[in-house]
Amino acid sequence: MDTSELKHHYSQQFNTELEEIRTCVLEMGGLVEQQLETAIDALNRGESAGAEAVVSNDYKVNAYDVDIDERCTKILALRQPTASDLRLVLAVIKTTADLERIGDEAKRVARMAIRAAGVDYGRNLFGRIAHLGTLVQQMLHAALDAFARMDVDAAIRVAHEDVEIDREYESVMRQSMTFMMEDPRSIPGVLDLTWAARSLERIGDRCCNISEYVIYFVEGKDVRHTSLDQITKEFGE
Repeated sequence: MDTSELKHHYSQQFNTELEEIRTCVLEMGGLVEQQLETAIDALNRGESAGAEAVVSNDYKVNAYDVDIDERCTKILALRQPTASDLRLVLAVIKTTADLERIGDEAKRVARMAIRAAGVDYGRNLFGRIAHLGTLVQQMLHAALDAFARMDVDAAIRVAHEDVEIDREYESVMRQSMTFMMEDPRSIPGVLDLTWAARSLERIGDRCCNISEYVIYFVEGKDVRHTSLDQITKEFGE
């Protein structure tokens, strides 16, 4: 969404404040993307240095969360926004909350990478998890792009991508069960990998949430708990 699409207010400062919180969300999203990429790379490579950096840098994600929340609270208190301005602030608050949780999931993946570093069990699983990680990274990037442009069609495409992520996650879980049944000694290690896969699947769900907030802002309708088919039919191209 271009700045020109924002309402022109009696106070130019109000326009500036609205644009600043959107910019902060995108900066936070960029940081979260980097955290996720580093965590997945550490898991795939079986090394702990990058993973430890993800864990130690999580405070930066949290700092963005607090800062944006304070900015939005100030706008609500002092500007008393209405209509699309209010929807924008609410969408920002909700998106920020989901980005913070995505950061938490990236940290969990990093912790599993630290536990799995240098271990050879279930190496065949790593390829499947790597593919799942790639899909999730692409989905997060697409969700942030949809938010940046406030593009409903792009948001709907993001929601559709979650179907493939769920399918890939289920495949990882089936393969994990096979490993554990064939070699009970692998159970502790394989469980670490399944927890990492579970975190990636949850990130996909958070990306879906962000796409719903985009639709809410643009269309003025809360589409949570609405089927994907219905959303596509009502708001798709």
